[in-house]
Amino acid sequence: MDWSSSLQGLAGGVLIGLSAVWLMAALGRIAGISGILSALVLERPKGDTAWRLTFLLGLISGPLLLTALGAFGNVAGQPGAVIGAPAGGVGLMLVAGLLVGVGTGIGSGCTSGHGVCGLSRLSPRSLAATVTFLATGIVTVFVVRHLLGGGA
Repeated sequence: MDWSSSLQGLAGGVLIGLSAVWLMAALGRIAGISGILSALVLERPKGDTAWRLTFLLGLISGPLLLTALGAFGNVAGQPGAVIGAPAGGVGLMLVAGLLVGVGTGIGSGCTSGHGVCGLSRLSPRSLAATVTFLATGIVTVFVVRHLLGGGA
């Protein structure tokens, strides 16, 4: 077992939880990424833009900074190695991203909103959504690996 990767995952999970608590305590807002982004793009709330932009820029710049430092962020398993292009190509990735966006709209939120924030508030709707996310992921991996013969 690679303890370094496990500890990095643990630290990342703790930071996600702390950021969700901080956002709720400071602004009374839920750290659901799809809600933060969609409100910023579609609703353009007056006086509510700065924290949304800052939150989203932090999501993008944090991993980029850690990767640039070289000490963290390499999940390829070997020093200097990088994860290559998606196996299905960029087109499939774009379609998958679009489907995820549609799903977050239908489900009234994403894994961060339901799984991290909703479950901690004991929301029955978030429990149902999170169970659905997990079950769908398990079924997808099973179909791709065992029925279609893809993946490792």
